[in-house]
Amino acid sequence: MPNKGYQFSPCHCLFFFIALKRNLAHEKGFQNLPPPNACTAYFCGLTFKNMKKTMVLGLAIFTLSASAQKKPVPKKTTTSRSTTTTTSGLKNLTDSASYAIGLSVANFYKQQGFKNLNTTALAKAVSDVQSNKAPAMDEATANETIMFYIDPEARNRVRPVIESGKKFMVENKKRAGVKTTASGIQYEVLKDAQGPKPLATDTVVVNYVGKLINGTEFDNSTKAGKPIEFPLNRVIRGWTEGLQLMPVGSKYKFYIPYNLGYGVIGSGPIPGGATLIFEVELLGIKK
Repeated sequence: MPNKGYQFSPCHCLFFFIALKRNLAHEKGFQNLPPPNACTAYFCGLTFKNMKKTMVLGLAIFTLSASAQKKPVPKKTTTSRSTTTTTSGLKNLTDSASYAIGLSVANFYKQQGFKNLNTTALAKAVSDVQSNKAPAMDEATANETIMFYIDPEARNRVRPVIESGKKFMVENKKRAGVKTTASGIQYEVLKDAQGPKPLATDTVVVNYVGKLINGTEFDNSTKAGKPIEFPLNRVIRGWTEGLQLMPVGSKYKFYIPYNLGYGVIGSGPIPGGATLIFEVELLGIKK
């Protein structure tokens, strides 16, 4: 299925990028996940809003766990002036919590080998999010940037796939009957109907076939011998948005750009940066 879960943010992606870097994704069997299922979606679609509590907790636990595994360092009998000054600057619980979160994040990144981060730029990003200012880059760009920073060779692998997908979408848009949403999803109505349309919170019952733009089929629900059902808010963003356009009984063909699909990571037979094509028949809605 087309999974989304919470939809991929740069911070939540980082854990998975590192796993890929260390080949843990293969060892844990991530590559065998069905293309649209909720588990893959979890790693491919979290937003800052939905993920921040999980991320903060995860970073804190990670840091504490890593620290616990280290050998204890003998306590110094002297108190440094800088430590005293820094601590005295924390005037209340909010200051202390802010510093503690920053400490956890910094320790996490340092332990992963990020030793030359621009702390001014990092602080600006935190400030922009906290003050609801427009960020300097969108979510898809942030995901790509983190991945390419961790694995510079990934740029050479992913970029050609992204570019071929963009060229495909430009040409496909010119075809008669193809419509484009504001987010960039393209679709055509293969069979119309007059039934109700699902909400993002509904569970849908569908048959579908998923392909890459070169025609390679990576998923087909009919091979299971029965329709598939799943919560619409637990799939890739392209599905969450696209299926809400469909009345029950209809059949649509969707062309989903990589940033609304599996991002720069991909999933199993779906390479990172891939544009996806899905033929979907909406059979029913379950509230």
